[in-house]
Amino acid sequence: MTSLSRLRLTDFRNHAALDLDLTGAPVCLFGSNGAGKTNILEALSLLGPGRGLRTAPLGDLARRDGPGAWTISAILDTAQKIGVGLDVDTRTPKRVIRIDGAPATASDLAERVRIVWLTPAMDGVFRGGASDRRRFFDRQVLAHMPDHGRISAQYERAMRERNALLERPHVDPAWADALEARMAAAGAQIMLNRQRVLDRLQVSVNDRPEGFFPKADLVLEGDVEGRVEAGWDSGAVEDELRVALMAGRGRDRAAGRTLSGPHRADLGVVHRPSGAPAAQASTGQQKALLIGLILANARALVATRAGPSPLILLDEAAAHLDVHRRAALFDELSSLGGQAWLTGTEALLFEAFADRAQLIEVNDSTAA
Repeated sequence: MTSLSRLRLTDFRNHAALDLDLTGAPVCLFGSNGAGKTNILEALSLLGPGRGLRTAPLGDLARRDGPGAWTISAILDTAQKIGVGLDVDTRTPKRVIRIDGAPATASDLAERVRIVWLTPAMDGVFRGGASDRRRFFDRQVLAHMPDHGRISAQYERAMRERNALLERPHVDPAWADALEARMAAAGAQIMLNRQRVLDRLQVSVNDRPEGFFPKADLVLEGDVEGRVEAGWDSGAVEDELRVALMAGRGRDRAAGRTLSGPHRADLGVVHRPSGAPAAQASTGQQKALLIGLILANARALVATRAGPSPLILLDEAAAHLDVHRRAALFDELSSLGGQAWLTGTEALLFEAFADRAQLIEVNDSTAA
């Protein structure tokens, strides 16, 4: 099990100096709206790869009227110390990562902390566009494969260069070939990463007991994704994507953007009990589906045994559940191998945890 035994925030959002001693049990943060509960979850999300649950610019995380810099430090149950912060004493402010006081990388962090989360902003993922579901699913992939973010950035850079090249009056075929080769190499890895995690997630969904959080059937939809699902190796997927990009140059030039590739994929989700697409499910069914997927991914991460158990961040999830679903959620979180963090406005929301959780009141950027 991976858990935090201490969390300290300095000049982060509305927290000038927050210091929490933790027991390793699930943590329930309660307090009025605006007290800073979600800010604590955001700080936790920055202990992993990526830009955190709000994807905010680093400078926006600094406390108003503070010095501009901020730090997040934590002690793991292994006694290892990890920290992330913004250094403003350099020519260009930059993110700094340290492990046991020594400089480290995001990959080093990912080897020690894996994180999954659910926030109210994600409630509309099934009703939104394909880009919403891609971001949601890529976040799940990133928890399994920390390099997924770096590879995705490589793909995006190559695609921007290709789009700019296609805007020119005369396109150098050799240059286009080179950019498409870069896109195909990164794109094939993105698609394979997604499919591997989708397979793990579907197994975890199927293995979960029937209950208050319905099961889902998942599929990746896109130009080449079906071939990945059929078991093509990375070389075959790369070749197929490269050929598709070459064949689509004229179309893409007319459209002003690239119309083939993993950046166009969608996550198909079916509400298994009814057989209906998730987009057609009720708001309550969609919320239950999302919670079920996050729980399934947490279990999938535990099952891989390839890294630490995940931190599970659930912002305001309990408030939207009836008493029976809250109890079922708390039972499942208690049985997982990772430390769960939940927020809510009242301590009564967490009474079904009984003595299995640590309740912390957050009030005016303090906690006790």
